Formats: sequence, C-alpha cells, structure tokens
Amino acid sequence: MTRLALIVDHEACWGCLACEVACKLENGVAPGLKFIRVGEEKVRERNGQPFFSYTVDACRHGECEGTPCVGVCPTDAIVLREDGIVVMDLDDCVGCDLCIPECPYEVIVRNDDLSVTQKCNMCVHRVDRGLIPACADNICLAHCIHFGDPEDIRQRIEARRRVRERREAASIHAGVAHENR
Repeated sequence: MTRLALIVDHEACWGCLACEVACKLENGVAPGLKFIRVGEEKVRERNGQPFFSYTVDACRHGECEGTPCVGVCPTDAIVLREDGIVVMDLDDCVGCDLCIPECPYEVIVRNDDLSVTQKCNMCVHRVDRGLIPACADNICLAHCIHFGDPEDIRQRIEARRRVRERREAASIHAGVAHENR
C-alpha cells in the first residue's frame, strides 16, 4: 500500500491562515481549537529586506518518529493505518489525555465540550473517497502544504527550493548590476 503524508514546505508559507480556516470548516472544529496551526516564527533579514517566516504545525502522521501517541493510548483510540495516516476514534477515546504530552509537535488538543482529545485525522473521510485533505486542496495560497507519497513530496519541495535560490541569486545579481550603473 502506498504511504501517504502531509508535508509542509515551511520556507514557502506566508502565513495566510487559509489552511486553518479550511480545516475548521471541513472538520467542524470547535471554537478555540485548531488541528493545524500557523505561527509566526520570527522576522529576519534576507537580501537586506525584512523576511517573515512561519511554521505550520499539524499531526505528521506516519512521518512522526515512532508515533508515540499511538503506543500510549490505553483504549487503542489512536491507530496508525497501513497508509501512514494516524486516526483518532472519538468513540473509543476516554479523554485520559495521555497522548497530549507524548505529541512532539503539540498538536493533540483537549475538547472539553466532548471530554476527548482530538487531532488532525488528515481528512481521512476525504482521503478514503480519493480526495486530498482540505488544507492542501489548493486552499493553501502559497502551495506549501503537500499531500501524497512522502518521497515524491520531498523531491518536489527540494526542486522548488532550488528554483527559489536561483531566483534570489538572480535578484541579488540584478540589484548589484543596477547599483553599479
């Protein structure tokens, strides 16, 4: 079976929050909770200009080393599927919260209204119908959230990085040539 992944090219993210909105709408996420979270990392300088960097945090599913949330769940409410998607069954969750501190990305949240923990299920209801997760469904304006085969995704991200680096180098070169006129 093909492994599936949701991988973010953090360097390409410009913090539009479209993924957060799409996730909330698609999954009916309760107010105050997020299954995917965009955060401003820091403002730094790139080529003499301010550059804002963002991080997108969501469950890494099978890409998470050892999937510690799966092993700690006493009711087996969290399962690693064959395709690499880690799903949480709310009917089996007893709300013990043991999975929350185990998540290295801090993306498992407590839903007090339901007395359960929740996380990104990679829109498994869409994936099982041949669709892609809502956050990656061309909703990402920067096209930085990728879904599919992890190795293919890594190759695409690396190719995009090389293009960005060449553009930046060309821009710097053009700027220096313009200054020397």
